[in-house]
Amino acid sequence: MSKLENKVAVVTGASKGIGASIATHLAAEGAAVVVNYATSKDAADRVVAGIMSKGGRAVAVRADIAKESDIQHLFAVTQQVFGRLDILVNNAGIYEFQPLEAVTAEHFHRHFDLNVLGLILASKEAVKYLGAGGTIINLSSFASTATPPNSVVYNASKAAVDAVTRSLAKELGPRKIRVNAINPGMVETEGVHAAGLAESEFRKQIEANAPLGRIGQPEDIGPTAVFLASDDTAYITGETLLIAGGLR
Repeated sequence: MSKLENKVAVVTGASKGIGASIATHLAAEGAAVVVNYATSKDAADRVVAGIMSKGGRAVAVRADIAKESDIQHLFAVTQQVFGRLDILVNNAGIYEFQPLEAVTAEHFHRHFDLNVLGLILASKEAVKYLGAGGTIINLSSFASTATPPNSVVYNASKAAVDAVTRSLAKELGPRKIRVNAINPGMVETEGVHAAGLAESEFRKQIEANAPLGRIGQPEDIGPTAVFLASDDTAYITGETLLIAGGLR
């Protein structure tokens, strides 16, 4: 029997990169997956098609996780299509690196409205559907503790995710709902390429200092989400699991 047989998962921001990898790996272990997207419908449809081509169950649902009404729609559709919810993966997020002198209120709110408030509101809505044994997995970042320069707002938003993870683990533990976080290091995604980081000095520094000598790939993260969503981690909550090739 697959590890997630008969489970239903919502993965936010799942049309590409880490989110797509997580959705695909959850489906491969038997979960029905709601592939959430905000703008990339074609990419989300490709993720769904890939899952279904291997015998899995999936549906793409548009929702901007920075908007509460969209979040409510996302979970209502999940209930309508699959009849339950067992796993929420809060993956949707943005990162824009800016030095202090370039930080604006708009830059701050873009990050915190999605990376923090959206995550909290999605979790709030999810617990209306999650029962005992349910799990929430938050995507944080190596940046929350490594705190690289020229990214003060992003770093702060991910440090907030770590704090939210620990706090919700305590709050939801009595309801037998587990909350953990995955903290990836630099991962080669479409966003990394779009930001010009794929061939940057920053990448070279990470590769030079990481014991495994490389940055991550989306496929490095998906299996960890399966692990945290499964009964293999039934006694783990409030943890942040660093996946950065040994870099600390």
